Amino acid sequence: MEKVILFYKFVPVPDTESVLFWQRALCEKLGLKGRIIISPHGINGTLGGELKHLKYYVRDMNAHSLFKGTAFKWSDGSADDFPKLSVKIRDEIVTFGVADELRVNADGVVGGGRHLTPSELHALVEARDDVVFFDGRNEYEAAIGKFKGAVVPKVKNTRDFAVELDKPEYEALKDKAVVTYCTGGVRCEVLSSLMKNRGFKEVYQLDGGIVTYGEAYGDDGLWEGKLHIFDGRMVQSFSDHAVDIGTCVHCGGKTSNYENCADVSCNRLVLICHDCAADQKLLCNDVSHRNTRA
Repeated sequence: MEKVILFYKFVPVPDTESVLFWQRALCEKLGLKGRIIISPHGINGTLGGELKHLKYYVRDMNAHSLFKGTAFKWSDGSADDFPKLSVKIRDEIVTFGVADELRVNADGVVGGGRHLTPSELHALVEARDDVVFFDGRNEYEAAIGKFKGAVVPKVKNTRDFAVELDKPEYEALKDKAVVTYCTGGVRCEVLSSLMKNRGFKEVYQLDGGIVTYGEAYGDDGLWEGKLHIFDGRMVQSFSDHAVDIGTCVHCGGKTSNYENCADVSCNRLVLICHDCAADQKLLCNDVSHRNTRA
């Protein structure tokens, strides 16, 4: 049996190169594939492989002085969902472009939002009428799934948030209860601290992200649509009655299917329903080839 694990931990890492060599050797020994980012702020990874080998990986992580206590999220998948093993050192484990602004200690990110479990989130929404969901992902991720009524910033990549948060349209949110959310929680660790640094007074983050919420409530809670994920699976559903909220760029039908634009000079991800994909309408809606067939 094979599985996929998702994990991160914010902790000061004084010797990133030693951690890189250890992680690479450990994953190669266990036959794991996926992506691991190491920075002076901590570690962030997604790995696929045999269940027993992933359990060995978790065991060794929990035996390490820096990474013991790391929370692991398990999901269906395999090593084949990843092209290879990639272990790299970066300035940040999530690239917001704010390496000098982020502060991390042994307890995690300093000055971030308060963590809410899925049940605590529901309690907050029931008790307050000023709760605002704030999507901490890229715009195309939110196109196929989001929390109901969420604010979805117009960002193409994570680096855009540092500038986006300074825009005047967010001033009205600074006195509200803002709940940030993202796929597994790691982006919100940083985003919530940036928001507090920029004057948002009451900031929360969904502990464990959308993945943990979906495990708790499926599609019978405050979430709508499907989850975009960054491996060969592309899309994850939480139940057999998950709905499609994305819109096909060609016919306008509802879909959660992403394809790479067939124009190799473009190659952006584009929402295309299965019928249009079967009809070879695999180009995005860029003006240069909007009505052209592949």
